[in-house]
Amino acid sequence: MKIVIAGAGFAGLRLARRLNNRSGVEVLLIDRYNYHQFQPLFYQVATAGLDASNISFPLRKVFHNSKNVRIRIGEILSVNLAQKELETEFGKVSYDKLIIATGADTNFFNNSKIESFGFAMKSTVEALQIRHRLIQNFEEAVMAKDETQLTELLNIVVVGGGATGVELSGAISEMKTYVLPKDYPEIDFSKMNIYLLEGSDKTLSSMSAKSSKHSQEYLAELGVKVLTNTLVTDYDGHTVELKDGRQIPSRLVIWAAGIKGNVPEGIEPGLIGRGNRIKVDAYNRVLNQKDVYAIGDIAYMETTEYPSGHPQVAPVAIQQADAIFKAIVKGEEQPFRYKNKGAMATVGRNLAVVDFPGNKGHIKGFFAWLIWMGLHLMLILGIKNRLFVFLNWLYSYITYDQSLRLVFKEFNKSTSTKIKDVMRA
Repeated sequence: MKIVIAGAGFAGLRLARRLNNRSGVEVLLIDRYNYHQFQPLFYQVATAGLDASNISFPLRKVFHNSKNVRIRIGEILSVNLAQKELETEFGKVSYDKLIIATGADTNFFNNSKIESFGFAMKSTVEALQIRHRLIQNFEEAVMAKDETQLTELLNIVVVGGGATGVELSGAISEMKTYVLPKDYPEIDFSKMNIYLLEGSDKTLSSMSAKSSKHSQEYLAELGVKVLTNTLVTDYDGHTVELKDGRQIPSRLVIWAAGIKGNVPEGIEPGLIGRGNRIKVDAYNRVLNQKDVYAIGDIAYMETTEYPSGHPQVAPVAIQQADAIFKAIVKGEEQPFRYKNKGAMATVGRNLAVVDFPGNKGHIKGFFAWLIWMGLHLMLILGIKNRLFVFLNWLYSYITYDQSLRLVFKEFNKSTSTKIKDVMRA
């Protein structure tokens, strides 16, 4: 049986590892990158807390001793469900069973100006772009000629109050408190503002009311200006326009306000549901397709418990991959039911919130922060990566410092723009 897995995120890689060295199965894993990216820690790469290599793991290394898993790097150009083949950058690929696990990308809601001038954070490369722009802003602020320019350089705007926005805002605030005044003694950082803009009435809206409340309290404690019920309508690289008419001057806007599925060309419009995700049945099969499945962020399954589809988080992707493995290899096909193991988010040093499943409890503060760190360490691929991440965290905790505030000359404005253009293309 020839199984093609499109995408090496949490879902695709999990399934490929489960199928590794299984007799009677030939697996082809396709991804645009030659490494797996640990998305929950992108924000720490963006704020100089971790090196990109700490949260990236080479795909080929995962399958060093594999007899049946092969890897191809490139874009999937289109899917021909009738002919059971894919058109890719490296040619046509046929399959017996296709697993679409292409994940999701940033949703700018068709605002081309925000997309052009704002920064997304859905890949390691984009996280590095943010880090470069963040540090470069302070280098330019040292030489700012007037207050208008200085204000734009020191104001940082994060759009979206979900876990990514909350964690990123908290991390930047800690840089402002512990690191930046020592790096740039010429700058008065009391003039630096970190804004977190959220369209709904609370942060962490997918978590409990307690977690939302505590996260906002923590952010206020860190000096982040949280503006709820606030919608961004435009951004020109210098000024953020809000729906209520207010304006925020800023040279750095980080967009974490929404995601949309990466649907390959060739999927019929009728199969695409809310959030640009592929509609699947209770078994994660693409509707009206016998041998095509969709799992992870790209899959849209309506259930009584999740009428708008499952949350686009790693545990859902991993559990769906396990279910597909049992269905294909063991013949144990059962309707998918997500076992919610809780939710968590960190805001900063010793500050986190954890919701236990089934409304069975909520904790905050230091112990929640320890739980958050422990779980993320376990999920990272590779003992070496886990060790480096732990050592970086330990170093930062003891010294109140980060050691990766580097701006490479090769990574100049021109290069940054070109990389962004390539990523979007």
